[in-house]
Amino acid sequence: MDSHARASAPPEGLDSRGEIVIQGMTSAGRKFRPSDWAERLCGMMSVFGEDRHLSYSPYLKPVVAGGLTCVVVDRRLEQLDPAAFKFLLGFAHDNELCMRPGRDPKSDATSSGAQERRAPEPLPENSSS
Repeated sequence: MDSHARASAPPEGLDSRGEIVIQGMTSAGRKFRPSDWAERLCGMMSVFGEDRHLSYSPYLKPVVAGGLTCVVVDRRLEQLDPAAFKFLLGFAHDNELCMRPGRDPKSDATSSGAQERRAPEPLPENSSS
C-alpha cells in the first residue's frame, strides 16, 4: 500500500469508532504549531449562518482534551464528504499527528467493560492563542 492510500485510511483501531480525535501532538512528542491549527482546520468546513456568526460543521470540532488541542472528526463525514474525510486523515498523516478513538455513540456506557469518559472541553469562541 502506498503512503497516499495509508493517509486516506483510518489507522488501525480507529475504523469502528464513531469519532476520530486528531491530537495536537506529533509522533515525536512535540506540540503541533501554530497554536490555532485546530480552528484553522475546522474553519475549512465552517459556514456563516443567517445570524452572521461562523458555525463549525457538526462533523468537525476543535476541542481541548487533557490540556491538548485536538480536532474531533465524526466518522459520518466519511460517507457524507469522502474528499474532506480523506483530506483530514492526510493532514494528520503528513504532519505526523497522533490520532486516537473518540466517543462511540453506538456503544452502551452501561455495558460491562465500558469506561466512563468525560467529553472534551470545547475551545472558547474568541480564543486568540
